[in-house]
Amino acid sequence: QMNLVESGGGSVQAGGSLRLSCAASGIQYIGYCMGWFRQPPGKEREGVAGIDSEGRTTYTDSVKGRFTISKDNAKNILYLQMDSLKPEDTSMYYCATYPYGAFGGCGEYKYVESWGQGTLVTVFS
Repeated sequence: QMNLVESGGGSVQAGGSLRLSCAASGIQYIGYCMGWFRQPPGKEREGVAGIDSEGRTTYTDSVKGRFTISKDNAKNILYLQMDSLKPEDTSMYYCATYPYGAFGGCGEYKYVESWGQGTLVTVFS
């Protein structure tokens, strides 16, 4: 049974940093991506960053150069380092696993098979 548990959210001033963690168990890695999604208040959930089983990464344009996704395979932990945070980054952040897309790879962010419970990030100006 797949299980994802996020942690590390909180409140931070604009320009600051946070690191999110996602402890994973029961996850299939080959042919799958792990990623971070977010759902700002009143908006749809969107993919933010993804990483495949070989460590290749992808980011949505709004976070490129500011966020870094990584994973510790030995500990089965996924990370999202968030720097230069902006108020518009305020959201619930979710860890997820999903198949590697045929055309866009981890950037397709489709057919999520398992979600974590989410962790709240608030960025104030």
